Amino acid sequence: MSQREQWSSKLGFILAAAGSAIGLGAIWKFPYIAGQNGGGAFFLIFILFTLLLGLPLLLAEFVIGRSTQANAINSYKKIAPGSKWHWIGVLGMVSCFILLSFYSVIGGWIVAYLFKVVTGGLNHLTSNQYAEIFGSTISDPIISIIVQFLFILITIIVVARGVQNGIELASKFMMPALFILFIILVIRAVTLDGAMEGITFLLQPDFSKVTSKTVLEAMGQSFFTLSVGVSVMVTYSSYLPKNQSLPRSAFSIVGMNLAIVLLAGLAIFPAVFAFGLKPDAGPVLLFNVLPTVFSHLPFGMFFFGAFLILFLFAALTSAFSMLEIIVSVISKNTAQRKKWSWIIGLAIFVFGVPSALSFGILGDVKLFDKTIFDLMDFMVSNVLMPLGSLLIAIFVPLKMKKSSLYEEIIKGSKLFKGLFNVWYFLLRFVAPLLIIAVMLDVLGVW
Repeated sequence: MSQREQWSSKLGFILAAAGSAIGLGAIWKFPYIAGQNGGGAFFLIFILFTLLLGLPLLLAEFVIGRSTQANAINSYKKIAPGSKWHWIGVLGMVSCFILLSFYSVIGGWIVAYLFKVVTGGLNHLTSNQYAEIFGSTISDPIISIIVQFLFILITIIVVARGVQNGIELASKFMMPALFILFIILVIRAVTLDGAMEGITFLLQPDFSKVTSKTVLEAMGQSFFTLSVGVSVMVTYSSYLPKNQSLPRSAFSIVGMNLAIVLLAGLAIFPAVFAFGLKPDAGPVLLFNVLPTVFSHLPFGMFFFGAFLILFLFAALTSAFSMLEIIVSVISKNTAQRKKWSWIIGLAIFVFGVPSALSFGILGDVKLFDKTIFDLMDFMVSNVLMPLGSLLIAIFVPLKMKKSSLYEEIIKGSKLFKGLFNVWYFLLRFVAPLLIIAVMLDVLGVW
């Protein structure tokens, strides 16, 4: 069975799990949401909720997976046999299937823009021309489908190779490369004339701009950037040996995630302010605003190409985990992994085609007043992921003995004995209340 595989090293697991968490949420979504919510204050609140909400849930999924050494469905069955709790795993699989179907659309945009950079299609254009190119790219049905397929194809090839030879090997290369490229871009961005205004925007909190919407969006962002709620981390941790410290791994992953978010902000906001652009441009910030910024710099398209490469790495390492959770459940043994990786991956691609076309020929097709892409995004981000996290926060304290949880947490390290009760309190009481607050807000209840 696929879950009999193990990570070859502690570093391999941390890089793969961090890669799952560090995706479009950290690099694409965080900058524009922070830009729309005042910058520094939003960032500070985001860090707070990452520690109070994301970290306890991440550790809870680790405990489920490592203690059972099973996939995202069987793990719940082992802990609560004869019950319906394994539907949390089913919910996670469905969430990842839908998520990867539209996530691959954005991944395809990155591939398309990389091609344009290499061929010189983005050189020496005006801001309006960059906006026109983005619009024409995502509305072209042939381009949209081809680049989406290429993104899915890379994901399938890596996952089909297995845990060690595929996901871990790719993550060991992609994650260090991502950090190195980001640092290069940050150095370039913060040395621009006028960059200090962007640094101040990100790092100096202005609480006069904080509203209830800011707090709830920061809470939701912290929740979505750690890959919690869809049992991905249950699957990844099931490949862990018993002697590895779960808290140390969780803190490492959270730390890397926060570092990438900080680097993303430092790479983007100083450059945006240096050229007198607006930080609240929204989801098009990376595809419209950044090409304009880089086009004004010496070797600008080289730096933009580097940014797109690290953006692609981050997107792919997240995509690996979404496909892996489904493959690990359906493939009965290692020999079947390759076949099921292709079958499931291609099924996700086909399911995602309407999302890819919702910016063009299917743009007028609306369900619940949303395009197909927006509806898929809303279902996963605002309904399925919060629901999955809420169920996990309830499941662990309810179905796992506190003494067993304690033993699982301190394995591999006795340093976290004193933190166990803090984690247990946050998971049992604080996390459910925060998740419910997020769900009520995004569903428009208040």
